[in-house]
Amino acid sequence: MLELETRPALNALFIDGNSLTIEQVLAVAGQNMPVSLSVVGKANLLRARRLVEKIVEDGLTVYGVTTGFGKFSEVTVSPEECNELQKNIIMSHAGGVGRPLPREAVRAMMLLRANSLAKGYSGVRLEVVQLLLDMLNCGVHPVVPCQGSVGASGDLVPLSHIALVMIGMGEAEYQGRILPAEEALKQARLKPVVLQAKEGLALINGTQYMSALGCLAVAGATRLAKGACIAAAMTFEALEGIPAAYSPLIHDARPHAGQKTCARAMRHLLEGSELLEREKHDRVQDAYTLRCIPQVYGASLDAISHVRSVLETEINSATDNPLVFPDAGCVISGGNFHGQPLALVLDYLAMAVSELGSMAERRVERLVNPALNGQLPPFLTRHGGLNSGMMILQYVAAALASENKVLSHPASVDSIPTSANQEDHVSMGSIAARKVGSVLENVSWVVAAEFLAAAQALDYVQHTPGLGSRIAHALVREVVPHWEGDRILYQDLHRVHALLQSGGLVERVEQEIGPLW
Repeated sequence: MLELETRPALNALFIDGNSLTIEQVLAVAGQNMPVSLSVVGKANLLRARRLVEKIVEDGLTVYGVTTGFGKFSEVTVSPEECNELQKNIIMSHAGGVGRPLPREAVRAMMLLRANSLAKGYSGVRLEVVQLLLDMLNCGVHPVVPCQGSVGASGDLVPLSHIALVMIGMGEAEYQGRILPAEEALKQARLKPVVLQAKEGLALINGTQYMSALGCLAVAGATRLAKGACIAAAMTFEALEGIPAAYSPLIHDARPHAGQKTCARAMRHLLEGSELLEREKHDRVQDAYTLRCIPQVYGASLDAISHVRSVLETEINSATDNPLVFPDAGCVISGGNFHGQPLALVLDYLAMAVSELGSMAERRVERLVNPALNGQLPPFLTRHGGLNSGMMILQYVAAALASENKVLSHPASVDSIPTSANQEDHVSMGSIAARKVGSVLENVSWVVAAEFLAAAQALDYVQHTPGLGSRIAHALVREVVPHWEGDRILYQDLHRVHALLQSGGLVERVEQEIGPLW
């Protein structure tokens, strides 16, 4: 069973292939938590390896062990050529292009691959997994291009760039420098491994590119959803919305978990607002972007929760091929490497996150538009004409929201056959994983734009806002002063975006009023 080391000085994570959590992935990827194999993980590896070695000794024909790969599965390889076969697959499959992945993503991939191998169905030697963990713990990070995987037969291309460093080839980042792999390993006092039967294929045949980016995206989406709710509450206060829309009576009547959670968060943020005490309002109902925040954002929360559950299963799965079953004494070729489960939910996640920004952009429009913003000044400036105020904030938000509509087109509906039609349906889950990262980045800027506009709008309101909105408003004002006249817009937007992305804004609000969910 996976557990945290009790000695605070080490705070190491022990992996066994079965109980890794997304939070632990984030701790290793972003906070450099050390990782070791558990006793169970070591036993799993040794047991499976014995069966692989027996297959080689007996001269049996088993895919990927004594045969070529893909369409070459019909070509038998002699025992003397097994090591060369495993080295060759790494070199020939390391064909990635595009910008290198961020260090955090590479570290997540390394951890997830090690955890999958530790499950004991891959048949690699203990020293292979140990080198992968040693590289992780010593900070030897392979340079992994972001493009080239089709999300089936595993994330062959990006994982090959990690395996390439393990055999002393390719490039790695070590202590802030990009070095030849052999030199990076030497400086870290590590030695390359000589791969044996099945090990090359086992290192690259898995879904760890998709699942690593997916774990980072789910964590980012969760944080961003909280920020979006806080910004929405500020706008609701500025436009003097009708709080009855968040009544538990409404949301208990349609008890979707995310909807109820979001409505409760909005009530929580509005606590202390004078709007709650009003008996009469200028209108009988608000526009959807104010009234339907729980219904829309709640649906996104449910989507994020579903994606999280799929990822929690995937990161504790055996996803290479063939799989070794030592208790049954057999090796079976199947398709656990296929990324379809991830491709579908990552497309879903992109759509769910995109909706956070789509609604936020419409609220920015309501804040700046004199036909929609009630008593607020046009474009949130008292000196319109000479000044444009925050007019362009909505332009920027509209551009990003529109771009997200393109990025949210599902990658998983596409397939281009590979390996001479042996691999005739692929998931394109790697593309879904990359797209959701772009959507998250775009939405973070849209939400930052709403924070900036809502803070300006709250400067003009006469009533006392709720505690959540007051805290968020004060935090924005710590980095950006009130707009008396026009100034360089991007500088203010960047400051608010940095505050949001750091997690400081959400964390401070939750410290004062309690967790939103």
